[in-house]
Amino acid sequence: MIYRFRIILDVKEDVLRDIEIESTATLEDFHNAITQAFGFLGNEMATFYRTNSNWEQGDEYPLESMDSEQKSERYTLLNTLVSKKENQLLYVYDFLNLWTFFIVCMEVTEPVVGTSYPNLIHSQGEVPEQAPEKLFESDQENIEFLDEEEDNFEDDFGYDGDDEYDGDDYY
Repeated sequence: MIYRFRIILDVKEDVLRDIEIESTATLEDFHNAITQAFGFLGNEMATFYRTNSNWEQGDEYPLESMDSEQKSERYTLLNTLVSKKENQLLYVYDFLNLWTFFIVCMEVTEPVVGTSYPNLIHSQGEVPEQAPEKLFESDQENIEFLDEEEDNFEDDFGYDGDDEYDGDDYY
């Protein structure tokens, strides 16, 4: 069987690729197909995640193990992760820049004689030079906490943040 995936890069402009790949391909094969389709070297760390229809991150499938308790999933077959019911994945490439991709299996077909897989069948948009900055939920909570803390400081001490220190009243 052949899976036809749409892979969408998480950036402002539409950047996506449609790739056909064998259902028996490994996650490492899929990683290589994705990085080639988007023009990355493929030499950075990467991981896949199961996800639900709301794109909430589920179980992780890392290509490299980070510790002795977590095994590499590079040889995991796509057909063990993808089904009609579970047809979405998240893919994160380059842990320093966090290029994030939304993956949907759009169709399952039969292989076409004479076609080699993986096969890039559609490309739209240009990959930006730098990954967009991500604001995580915990970062947003910290920002709100710091804003509240600053407001309390102003209320308690009459400091409005715009006062300048003149150096004379330190002690």
